[in-house]
Amino acid sequence: MFNGLADWWDGVELWLAQAPFPVQFVLVMAVVVPLCLVAAWLLDALFGKVARLFGAARDANDPDRSS
Repeated sequence: MFNGLADWWDGVELWLAQAPFPVQFVLVMAVVVPLCLVAAWLLDALFGKVARLFGAARDANDPDRSS
């Protein structure tokens, strides 16, 4: 199964490498930009939850903090 997937990916890679630059640019932008946006959104959500977790623990245990 993985050999078939690897052969398919090699074909796609070869096709993309041989395509004219404008085609490469459009395809990369159509694939990479959405993937980067999704990755950034997921990382922001993950780190936001971690920051809230540590921030809430620090605020709850800090007797000197006035609120």
